[in-house]
Amino acid sequence: MSEIAVIVLAAGQGTRMKSRRAKVLHEVCGVAMLEHVLQTAETLSPSRLAVVVGRDADEVQKRYADRAEFVLQAEQRGTGHAARVALAALPELSGDVLILYGDTPLLRPETIERMCAAKRERAADLLLLSAHAPTIPGILVRDAEGRLERIVESQDATPRELAIPERNTGVYLVSAKLLREGVESLAPHNAQGELYLTDVVGHAVRHGFRVETMLVEDAEECLGVNTRRELAAASRVLRRRIVERLMDEGVTFVDPDAVYIDAAVRIGRDSVIEPGVVITGRSRLGEGCHIKAGCVIEDSRIGNDVTIGPSAHLRPGNELASKVKVGNFVELKNSKLGEGTKAAHLGYIGDADVGAHVNFSCGAIVVNYDGYKKTRSTIGDHAFVGCNANLVSPVEIAPHAFIAAGSTITKSVPTDALAIARDRQRNIDGWVARKEGRAPARAPRPDAGAEAREMATVVQAEIAPATGRRRRRRPPPGRRR
Repeated sequence: MSEIAVIVLAAGQGTRMKSRRAKVLHEVCGVAMLEHVLQTAETLSPSRLAVVVGRDADEVQKRYADRAEFVLQAEQRGTGHAARVALAALPELSGDVLILYGDTPLLRPETIERMCAAKRERAADLLLLSAHAPTIPGILVRDAEGRLERIVESQDATPRELAIPERNTGVYLVSAKLLREGVESLAPHNAQGELYLTDVVGHAVRHGFRVETMLVEDAEECLGVNTRRELAAASRVLRRRIVERLMDEGVTFVDPDAVYIDAAVRIGRDSVIEPGVVITGRSRLGEGCHIKAGCVIEDSRIGNDVTIGPSAHLRPGNELASKVKVGNFVELKNSKLGEGTKAAHLGYIGDADVGAHVNFSCGAIVVNYDGYKKTRSTIGDHAFVGCNANLVSPVEIAPHAFIAAGSTITKSVPTDALAIARDRQRNIDGWVARKEGRAPARAPRPDAGAEAREMATVVQAEIAPATGRRRRRRPPPGRRR
């Protein structure tokens, strides 16, 4: 394969996006448009990879400084002028040059490889990628023998020319010599004084260079993004591709049209994804996972045979080992859960290192934020956290520790210990009746030993499953011998 350099034109102002951000940094399925284009270009291992930037140049360069060379087009005077600026910055360029666009994120690497093969096989000086896409304005007009004769813009075309379905995508693979000669010959032919790269094709045809075209099989690959509507359209196309790829890799989608999977997400085979699931960032899911309806998973790593949801939320930074179960309305944030750990429903685990086979009961909370800073807690293997328990970080719950329901834990709990941290219940007789302005019902005579017996019963109930026998109760006051 001959030496190939890539020039990405990304200096457009993006006025129709109506945004404070650089247009090429808007995301399609969680990845910036320019990132999609760079990934495609990098599959060629190009000799040079240059990006022409204009407005928001600093923002774009900061993001991709280690990925490409940057050329500033200080004055935006069209695509031809952008190519001229790039070539001036790369005077030693030789071989072939591939022209791509920072706002065309759907072009497949396979299509670029086909272009390279076609140019080589046909000994072309310039290979133009075409598409059957009537919305693209550049119409390819051919002579009687089928050779490309000229490119006509739709506003200047005759009715017969408008009926031609084949259009110019603007993606070119061209020899550096021809490209340099072509852009130097450009002159403005419009009120805006802009130079168009399309005119390089006309120059090549007029001067006898061999110009060939290659029809892209899927016209959606050449969808350019200039508006929010086109951004949404590109996202729909890419989401469909992502789901189709994952299904080919062995993932089941109950409703493929009702999920939102980012481009960088990876999911193992035999996993099942239900409707309404959103998986974003660089999340990684193992094999045999079941993600139930309505879950949101952000930048998390999940092991094999994990069940999540329905309606669970994994915020960024979570690591779940195999066979973990996260139930409905459970939120995780920046936490590690060991093998077989369960958080069945209605809980929050934030900034926690959790061991294996830990049980979080309904309403259990790891309180990681004190209003000023976030701190971590550690929960050891086989610990049990009861219903509505609060673990106020930083605390350490040792292996096999047991947290009684309703407790607020602020100190570490040792191995095999039962932790009870809750105030005694107090009943105020007649409070509701007095509040409502009526006479209170006759209250039963208070039992002096009731509270003591209640606490003893609670403790006995907590320790009985662990000891297998009941502790003998002391007789209540008044009955001691």
